[in-house]
Amino acid sequence: MANSCETNGSCGCNNTTTASSKPLITKTKVNEDLQDYWDTIYTVVDYEKNGWYEKVPEKTLALIEQLNLAKDAHIINIGAGTTTLVDELLIRSFTNISATDISETALNLLKERLQDKANQIDWIVDDLTQPTLLKNIDSVNLWIDRAVFHFFTEPKDQEQYIKLLSDKVLTGGYVILATFNLNGATKCSGLPVRRYNELMLKEKLKDNFDLIDSFNYTYTMPSGDTRPYIYTLFKRK
Repeated sequence: MANSCETNGSCGCNNTTTASSKPLITKTKVNEDLQDYWDTIYTVVDYEKNGWYEKVPEKTLALIEQLNLAKDAHIINIGAGTTTLVDELLIRSFTNISATDISETALNLLKERLQDKANQIDWIVDDLTQPTLLKNIDSVNLWIDRAVFHFFTEPKDQEQYIKLLSDKVLTGGYVILATFNLNGATKCSGLPVRRYNELMLKEKLKDNFDLIDSFNYTYTMPSGDTRPYIYTLFKRK
């Protein structure tokens, strides 16, 4: 098993519109270096070859199905990129979906794939560690993050992320948080990551959330390589 995935193909702005102007992307000025980095990845690598790409996000969907959410529940996909999760949520008739990423290039690719269905999604370009637009979104019933939180290796960035999450998830709402586990790679797309186990994630969210479920899962990348993850499900106190 490899210890990192690089950008060699193996793994892979001050304009503002209103959130109601679907399918336009609502955006703000973000960390330009980081945005350029991810925009480049989504430009030079076919997104279906990116190391995190899932044809069907089975583990996330299984957790969602446990929750029996109302079809108008507000669901936000954090670090959506070109995820197929949005497609699956639409298939399941969810009607209040937001997708956010620091890469506008990635979200545009996702919009192109969805075609006419793209106008059913609220699109937000923002930086989770320096949020502006995300601070003003409506409260959410379900926050979904697969493979974003582990990129925040600095405590201040982790704290900002947890604050935003805690501010936006409604009491009784849920968080699905999936990261590389302690046996996982130390880098992804050339960037260092912070690996976790159940207790470490529980400690991060302990002030406002109860852990409901967790499991380890070995994901097989499009390249055939594997990545060990930890999946967790939390409920807002």
